[in-house]
Amino acid sequence: MEVATSEFMQVDTAPPKATENQHEVDFFKELQQNFAAQFENVFPDKMAEKTIVIIPSLTLDQEILEKVEGVIHYEERLLCLLMLLRMPHARVIYLTSMPIDPIIIDYYLHLLPGITGYHARQRLILQSCFDSSPKSLTEKILERPRLIERIKKNIPDIHLAHLSCFNVTDAERKLAVQLKLPIFGCDPDLQHLGSKSSGRKLFRGAHLNVPDGFEDLFTRSDVVTALVKLKESNPGLNKAVVKINEGFSGEGNAIFSFRGAPTTDKLSEWLNGALENNLKIVAVNMPFDYFMEKLKVMGGIVEVFVDGLKKHSPSVQCRINPLGKVEVLSTHDQLLGGESGQVFLGATFPADQEYAKEIGEMGRCVSEELKSYGVLGRFSIDFISVKEQEKWTHYAIEINLRKGGTTHPYLMLQFLTDGKYDELEGRYLTANGQERFYLCSDNVQKDSYKGLTPHDVIEIAMCNGLMYDGSSQEGVMFHLISTVSQYGKLGVVCIGATHERAAYFYHRTIEVLDKETIR
Repeated sequence: MEVATSEFMQVDTAPPKATENQHEVDFFKELQQNFAAQFENVFPDKMAEKTIVIIPSLTLDQEILEKVEGVIHYEERLLCLLMLLRMPHARVIYLTSMPIDPIIIDYYLHLLPGITGYHARQRLILQSCFDSSPKSLTEKILERPRLIERIKKNIPDIHLAHLSCFNVTDAERKLAVQLKLPIFGCDPDLQHLGSKSSGRKLFRGAHLNVPDGFEDLFTRSDVVTALVKLKESNPGLNKAVVKINEGFSGEGNAIFSFRGAPTTDKLSEWLNGALENNLKIVAVNMPFDYFMEKLKVMGGIVEVFVDGLKKHSPSVQCRINPLGKVEVLSTHDQLLGGESGQVFLGATFPADQEYAKEIGEMGRCVSEELKSYGVLGRFSIDFISVKEQEKWTHYAIEINLRKGGTTHPYLMLQFLTDGKYDELEGRYLTANGQERFYLCSDNVQKDSYKGLTPHDVIEIAMCNGLMYDGSSQEGVMFHLISTVSQYGKLGVVCIGATHERAAYFYHRTIEVLDKETIR
């Protein structure tokens, strides 16, 4: 497949537009510049006095987010960072929209190696906005100056502190300035680098394959023109993907079918008439006009739907630290579902041995490109990989310039086993040199699970041998536990000594939950 020729070949490097509060922007940059010294001196020292303020806010498009069932409870995915309390002098302040059931906190703290739950609990401060509205958590915090003051008072004067956020926008920057704390994350002025359009340009700059397509599209006419050009250049093309620049987890995607398209010069006319009927929008209950309005505001891309008899969807998770070091943290094979196979359901770790090293190298290339723009923190790069004639071809798809669905499972494994991913081997080894794998999902969901409380889930896990076992370093970790009662939905990380063992724990978990919820 050839790379599309586009007039938009460079990522926009123009300085950010002037903001309403330039002082805020300048002060934030100063905080970030000073973060390097803190990182160098404090992060490697497990005995250092430090405070980590965790803001698990999904500060994304709220109208798209509301299509995700139980999304308010996704703030619990970063509870994996409670494992930072294994450092005996570290303090964690964890913010949420609504209070978290104490049994869920206890569930995480009992896993801490070498630390009693009581000792850890004294260094954990949980703060809630008591606000279940669809606004982002960060916005809720900013509306509560007394809560901000309580956060400040809970950071000892002798502690160095920083914010850990799911993603960083103008709202997180404003909060960082009010708290006078740096963020281990990307400056929001660079947020555009994580858009679908910028991703395609960055991939080409890193000399990676991208699906044939076009970026920087804003109107219905732009979409129709792009689809016409794709079909004319590839008459056998059956499907294309339309993506909103700021979509996530596939919720901003739509699949266009060329079924019934003429092969004559009437293609453009046909597309104008067929666009609405032939465009299958991934997000549930999102009308066509609404989708096109989001495209108009955010921009988007059109690219061919990459198909193949053997097709995988790997991703690479990377980090650029405040000292400018690029790290390839992990590789995953994503599990995608939904009618069009565009929705992120979970992942297996590590990625397939046939290409784990190769996509890791590609992830490093993209990371070096992002580093040149000043990007900081965790992010991931998604691929579609097709095997033909015993050879894998990888197409770079998008950059998620934030934490994501593969962040918390990997952090959980790393905290529990004190191991590291070897990017040269494509393998994960624990501290004692044993290989480990996992299968994770945010979407273990059935109607029969509705009505289970967090207490029920944890009791079922204990009584059926589904708890993580520190002696064997295998077992199951649950997350999104608060979601189950209303939505019948859970998250799991199933850790095993082989891919097969991880899959066994996953299927065993489903079997137990089904058995326990027979009505």
